[in-house]
Amino acid sequence: MKKKDFLKTPVRHIDITSFDATPIIEAMQGMSFTARDLASAADIYDRMLAEKKCGVILTIAGSTSAAGCMQIYVEMVKHRMVDAIVATGATIVDMDFFEALGFRHYQGTPFTDDKVLRKLYIDRIYDTFIDENDLQACDKTIQKIADRLSPRPYSSREFIREMGRYLTRHSVKKESLVQAAFEHDVPIFCPAFSDSSAGFGLVLHQVKHPKAHLSIDSVKDFRELTEIKIKAGTTGLLMIGGGVPKNFAQDTVVCAEILGKDVPMHKYAVQITVADVRDGACSSSTLKEANSWGKVDSSCEQMVYAEATSVLPLLASYAWHKGSWKKRKSWRFAKLFQD
Repeated sequence: MKKKDFLKTPVRHIDITSFDATPIIEAMQGMSFTARDLASAADIYDRMLAEKKCGVILTIAGSTSAAGCMQIYVEMVKHRMVDAIVATGATIVDMDFFEALGFRHYQGTPFTDDKVLRKLYIDRIYDTFIDENDLQACDKTIQKIADRLSPRPYSSREFIREMGRYLTRHSVKKESLVQAAFEHDVPIFCPAFSDSSAGFGLVLHQVKHPKAHLSIDSVKDFRELTEIKIKAGTTGLLMIGGGVPKNFAQDTVVCAEILGKDVPMHKYAVQITVADVRDGACSSSTLKEANSWGKVDSSCEQMVYAEATSVLPLLASYAWHKGSWKKRKSWRFAKLFQD
């Protein structure tokens, strides 16, 4: 088989505005198990959006963007359903920015010979295929952006904003999370930014400019996100997966306290995850456990133990069609930093 035989069916991103999940979510309120948990989570997310002075922070870990959820996050930004984003570098660069450049993710299968894929320069995410040559073109685009910027430390938010600025002139796919966030002043943070295609591009940049190059300052990220928490006061978390993005967002409450600022714990919290609690982690603690650390108010939280691509479209469609976002103000937190 040739490379084209594997890369022939692009992943299609689901459109939450094209169907109304309200009836099924409302029906799930009368069920049990994960169905009722999902209905509770959808209600909590809608309550975040309905509370006029609540800032909503979306955290994303895992490969939901590659798997068909990319447009969900774009709609959230466009319709004031999220005010700040914390994500993995792969979500932002290898998946979203990658597709904005005109590249695609393809439907594949886990039942294939990975040695064959390696010979063809095809990368696999479970049942999804990616052209490694395209990823390396993405790396070099990151280098190109870095080469044009002043040599100094940048927060990941600052650099991702420059990626969004680049896309306003060069994007092939117009519906990009990075570009939408730039245009709506929704800051994106990637606390482990180099753990992605961006890392390769920035290494190329630093090798090319050994004495005068930019770097990514994760401490600056933490300070900036904490400033957002302080500014918002009341906040809600919608967390897809867990890991670094989840804990990074939760820790802003503790950081604010250490800075001498009296801010409340995150008032609302929803996490969709398949992680287990028995190893003491659950991909950065359960939400009730986070209450003991002073991070999350346990009076309005919901864990949903499900694979995110199967439930996120329902939750997001429910919130979109309920329409609480229509009365929300646009926080435009990116303006706090006056790039």
